[in-house]
Formats: sequence, structure tokens, C-alpha cells
Amino acid sequence: ATRGRLQLVARYNYEDFNTGSAWIGWNFHLGDELALEFAPMAGLVFGGTNGIAPGYMGSLSWRELELYSESELVFDTDNSFDGFFYNWSELTLAPTAWFRFGGVIQKTEAYESDREFQRGLLAGFSYRRADGSAYIFNPDDDKPVVVLALGWQF
Repeated sequence: ATRGRLQLVARYNYEDFNTGSAWIGWNFHLGDELALEFAPMAGLVFGGTNGIAPGYMGSLSWRELELYSESELVFDTDNSFDGFFYNWSELTLAPTAWFRFGGVIQKTEAYESDREFQRGLLAGFSYRRADGSAYIFNPDDDKPVVVLALGWQF
């Protein structure tokens, strides 16, 4: 949820399975044609993993190109050795206002793999206030991972 410069985020099964997180941040915007959107954030993680997490959400866009990234550093308060760094980044091209495609990369602890970074392809669609995206990670593996995301703007 975004209200003015205030950014609020709630997640479940994002940092770990059976784990929720609550975030608060402050939005900054610079530029018009080359636009930077950035929100430093602070989060509380609770459930299967408990801790605190500084992080950010941000994008850099120019015409139809956009680089989006979000990261967090989780400090596990139950076991200091279980902390981790998480990142999700996308580079997309939007030839129309309702369609975008590109590449995605993530570093996560929730999905175990031989690869430290999962990389893949994405396609996204928008209609009015609704947004949907499909991601396929490690498409060259025997069992690629598919992620579907749905969003609604208030």
C-alpha cells in the first residue's frame, strides 16, 4: 500500500515458509524521463523465521525500459547464523501500456537449489487496476520453477 510518500507492505511465505513480515518505508522520486523511484524500508519478520530486516524497493525507468529491484537483509533474532540476503530484480521492456516482458533474477533462501541465483524470463499484463505476471525460473533445468503474481491497485 502506498499513501503519499508512505509505503506499507505485508507478506506471507516470502522470507521463509510459514513466515510473515510487515514493512514500513518512505518513497522518494527523482526525474521524469529518466525516473528513479526508491523506498528504503524496515521490516519485522515472524513465524518460521523471526527477525528484523532493513531493505528497499526501487526502480529506474527510461521510456519503455525499467529496472526494478527489491532487497532485504534478514537478521534472525533466534539464531544469528541463520540470517540471509534476499534480492529480486527485473529488467523489462514494455512495448505497450498493458504488456511487458524481460528477464528476472532472484537470490532466496525459501527455495533450495544448486544455484545461488535463480534466473529466468517474465511476461506481465495490466488491465485497469489489475496486474498479472508469469515467471519461469531456470528454464533450462529439468524442473523449472513457475511463479504467478497477481496485483490490484487501490
